[in-house]
Order: sequence, then C-alpha cells, then structure tokens
Amino acid sequence: MNLLLLDSSEIDGGEAILAGRRAEHLLRVLKVAVRDTVRVGVIGGKMGSGRVVAIAGETVRLAVALEREPVCDLHIELILALPRPIMLQRILKQATVLGVRRFHLLRSRRVEKSFFHSPVLAPDKIRALLLEGMEQAMDTWLPEVTLHHQFKPFVEDVLPTLDGQGLIAHPGVEGTLAGCPVSGEPGQRLLLAVGPEGGWSDYELDRFLDCGFSGFSMGRRILHVDTAVVGLLAQLQLLYDLRKR
Repeated sequence: MNLLLLDSSEIDGGEAILAGRRAEHLLRVLKVAVRDTVRVGVIGGKMGSGRVVAIAGETVRLAVALEREPVCDLHIELILALPRPIMLQRILKQATVLGVRRFHLLRSRRVEKSFFHSPVLAPDKIRALLLEGMEQAMDTWLPEVTLHHQFKPFVEDVLPTLDGQGLIAHPGVEGTLAGCPVSGEPGQRLLLAVGPEGGWSDYELDRFLDCGFSGFSMGRRILHVDTAVVGLLAQLQLLYDLRKR
C-alpha cells in the first residue's frame, strides 16, 4: 500500500479514524507511531499526508492535510472483450496501476456468455480490485467500469459518444503501435480496444475500423489477454512520453 486512500466522508474536522485493513497495514506493516506521517489521498480528490495523532487498540487517528491534485497526462479508456474471470481480476488491478481511466467490458463473438455471471463482476469486488491498483500506483482516480452485453449496440450507440483516438490491437493486422497516432499532446485521450485471445471477428474488426480506429499488431506471438493489456499500456505510455510536446 503506497498510498492510503480515504473516502471524503471519513474526514471530519481534518481528521480520520481508521480501523480494519488500513489500520492493520499501518500498525503491522508500517509500524507507525504517534507523530509519524504517511501518504494519503481522497478517492476522486487530492493527495497529501496524514499525521498519526493517536493509536487506540486496533484504530488509528490521522490529521489529514491535502495539498495537491493528481496528474493525468494521458487518458486511456480500455475497451476489453470480457476475459475469463481469473484474468479479469489481474487486468482490472494492473490496468488501474498503469493508468486506465475507464473500462468498457464488452461481449464479443468469442466471449462466453457465462463470463458475465462471474462473482468478479460484483460491484464491491470490482471496487476492491480498483482500489488495490490505486494504492499501488499512488493515484486517487477511481476508474469507471461499464458492462456491455451486446457488441452491436455498443459500437452503434456507445462508441460514437466516446472521446479519443481509437486504437485496436488484432493479430495479423499490418503495422505496429509505433505507427499509430499517439501525439504526446498534454491530456491526449486514447481508446484502446483489446479482443479475446482468438482475436476480434472480421465483422467486429471492420466495425471498429469503420469508426476510425487505427489497427495494429503486437507481432507474431499470441499473448494471453492479461499479458497483452499490460504490455500495450506500458508501450503506449512510453510512446506518449517519447512524443510528449
């Protein structure tokens, strides 16, 4: 836990009283004492520091000072063909660590309908995974996660409303990520579409391309979806930094 996350409702008079998992981490892992300081942030808000003012049993009281806004140079929304639940858990956390601002979990032709009934999609489970990613990355942005049970309504009704340059990864497409329109402009918004391990269907790929998405391939190797997502996000950030204006 690199950043202690608080809900704004937990702060009263500039102080917050913590119990449970977060207090246990402070006491057992960080071994804080009165007058020690830790990094804190408010979900959806500023970051700063928390000074330990009292410890009582298994609770910790902090004096909270919030001084700075989180920085987001590159805004990425991940359009993801819903993977198997065990992969989804890893992707939600790691993609949050790598800065994804919004997730669109999509039914494509090669996605099993049963995936949409997984306990991993319970709101409290999703929130827990996202918070773990935020704590690791020291970010206060809580990504939004939206489920889309049908491909055609998503492409026709939702996709046109999304803001950003579209990129779609698909095996066998000519061109690489280096040739995609990542400008390095401050605040650039990207929509990254990643399909199932078998790739998008021809129809699905064509619909994304019709919507202005730029297609590219990661090479000859076929990767697991969770590996591909982490690799793509890291490469996008590097490409953006190299082209930053």
